[in-house]
Amino acid sequence: MTRAPNALFRRRVFSQTVVFFLSLCLAITLAPVASAAPNADLKSVRAQVEQLQEDAAEAGENAQAAKIQLSKLKKQLSAVQQQADAQKQTVDSIKKSLAAIAVARYKSTGLGEGLELLFSSDPSLYLSAAGSLESVTRKQAIELRKYATAKQRLDATSLTVADKLKLVQAAEARYRAQAAQVEKKLAQAEKILAKLEKEDRERLLKLQAMDEEERKKYSLEQAKLANAVSGRAGTALRFAVKQIGDRYVWGAAGPIRWDCSGLTMRAYEQAGVRLPHSSRAQYSFGRSIARGNLQPGDLVFFGSPISHVGIYIGKNQMVHAPRPGARVQIAEFGSAFGRKKYVGARRL
Repeated sequence: MTRAPNALFRRRVFSQTVVFFLSLCLAITLAPVASAAPNADLKSVRAQVEQLQEDAAEAGENAQAAKIQLSKLKKQLSAVQQQADAQKQTVDSIKKSLAAIAVARYKSTGLGEGLELLFSSDPSLYLSAAGSLESVTRKQAIELRKYATAKQRLDATSLTVADKLKLVQAAEARYRAQAAQVEKKLAQAEKILAKLEKEDRERLLKLQAMDEEERKKYSLEQAKLANAVSGRAGTALRFAVKQIGDRYVWGAAGPIRWDCSGLTMRAYEQAGVRLPHSSRAQYSFGRSIARGNLQPGDLVFFGSPISHVGIYIGKNQMVHAPRPGARVQIAEFGSAFGRKKYVGARRL
């Protein structure tokens, strides 16, 4: 009579044990994996780093704009300096002419006109010489007027040279300041990463790599849109999408590293269009296109002042080189891209 209850008790204990282990396994299965998603602190660190990288890219484009302006000013300065050199040669030539006239005048009037006439054995010959002297005097007056005009022009050009030189020096200072800002922002980003524990840093880098791989796969799929585009736009787009996966490096224009304006410059170079290496400068090329009339191949610009450019590929997407730490990719945009406002588009 006692065996039945004992058997029943053992079955109950066994059932409860099985339920416990099944519940434990289910809980383990459903629990979030530690490496599946970053914690709040790691998300914050990543956001800070990426913002600093975007700031560095913006400073880089500011530097490129300053570099373009510097190049223009240097050309202007060189042209004005050449003009000043030519004018100085003219002034020096007139000076020599005036010196020769002065010597001739001195030789003609060494004793004074009255005494020469008094002691002249042939007054008619003297009077003839006096006529020549008058001619010399007139020539001297003409040369003096030429000298005054040439000297005035040289003085004005010299002032222009001084002004252009100051502008060049200011442009050089702006370029150096923006280039230093790039390095500063990147150093700040690296400093934040350096404060992470080794495991957290490796985890963050792994997450970034996973995201980049997903972005590359998506970009390569969307890159097929370029195959249907003809003309210059198609040539530029097909070159740009071939660079998908290449790293962003400030100031780079290929062959395997790019910044945003370096990529657009080289892409359109393949299509026979020469563009400067600056998103801000590129905005002055081609003709303006309304947002609703965008076509593949149009350059799209962002930022105020302009600090980013990409090539429209269709479906509200562009191929572009985003920022340090990222790679050439295809990304969507709306009225803004990140913190940068959409400014407009140009068709080349």
